[in-house]
Amino acid sequence: MRGLVFLLLVAAASAKVFKRCELATILYAAGMDGYRGTTLADWVCLVKWESNYNTEVTNQNIDGSTDYGLFQINSRWWCDDGKTPLSRNGCNMNCADLLADNIQPAITCAKRVVRDYTWLRSWSGWRNHCMGRDLSSYIAGCKF
Repeated sequence: MRGLVFLLLVAAASAKVFKRCELATILYAAGMDGYRGTTLADWVCLVKWESNYNTEVTNQNIDGSTDYGLFQINSRWWCDDGKTPLSRNGCNMNCADLLADNIQPAITCAKRVVRDYTWLRSWSGWRNHCMGRDLSSYIAGCKF
């Protein structure tokens, strides 16, 4: 039992939960502002509603796939988790890489989703909470 508690504490301690401006600064440096017509505020809003800025969030879908990490990237289309049947692995990566504190692989894959799919519309968090709204509050007060 102690071993299980220890493992749970280690897992909880390794999750990176970004502050809004901290994430905005990283995304800005990664060239997300203006990428394929998106704004930095779009990305920060998307991450807020998909994962609440937490790198280790996963969500199971009814089709058997899983969404991973900050951007909730799907194992059916974009990464390989070794569990999802017929994964296309469009980002050519292991889904576990999307859960790391180093978010560069997640950023690279999110850019690929936008480039190959339909802008930000593939993310329900963005469609339901960000699309067509004033998003200036998501980057307000941040220094770049």
